[in-house]
Amino acid sequence: MAIRRSVLMRLLSVLLLAGALAAVLLLLREKWFQQSILDFLEWAREHQVEGACALVVAYVIACVFLVPGSLITLGAGFAFGIGIGFATVLAGSNLGAMASFVLARTLARAWIEKKAAANQRFRAIDQAVGSQGFKIVLFLRLSPIFPFSFLNYALGLTRVSFRDYCLATVIGMVPGILMYVYLGSLITNITELLAARSEKTTGEKVLFYAGLAATAIVTILITRVARRALALAVLDKPGQAASSEVDHG
Repeated sequence: MAIRRSVLMRLLSVLLLAGALAAVLLLLREKWFQQSILDFLEWAREHQVEGACALVVAYVIACVFLVPGSLITLGAGFAFGIGIGFATVLAGSNLGAMASFVLARTLARAWIEKKAAANQRFRAIDQAVGSQGFKIVLFLRLSPIFPFSFLNYALGLTRVSFRDYCLATVIGMVPGILMYVYLGSLITNITELLAARSEKTTGEKVLFYAGLAATAIVTILITRVARRALALAVLDKPGQAASSEVDHG
């Protein structure tokens, strides 16, 4: 009974999160909602200290509900300039990433571990990913292919340590945050933010192609780790071990 209740609670949490996400995505298409974000950024610019604190909280909420943070990042550059804007987004995005990671690990990691216990190969791969966690997370953060907010939850389901996840996230987020905050600092009119978000500058293109290289690196790395883990899983099988002892005998 307790197990069923736990499963139901996790399912309910996932459904609530999915419902909230759907609602936010619908709101993002509404002009009045976009205008509300612009009004908030305008207020943050006029109230530097309170605005910076509020923007950190807003970024955490955006991460948890899988809302893209590009507009907020640009807005931070517009509202606070490069220095404070960068620090504000770095704090908000990383706190949001940590919150999403913990939520995923709390809601679903235990269930995945139970499934992995019954599958030796999956368990070996999961452990191998955990051992190479810092490198994998770092290259994933540099890649434009994997959405930031979704990746926070996906990585929470792996065996990567919380320390490696946080450190790699902080380092890997620096180039992208710096680029968008800088672009936001060049904006002189609040209404230009929406247009700036849809345009691609030379710097963004360079960052994009560098991110593609990071995507290739992380793909190769994960493939190698998976192959090594599978080889170890096969060698650990009782039948294989017995056969190996006979051969050496």
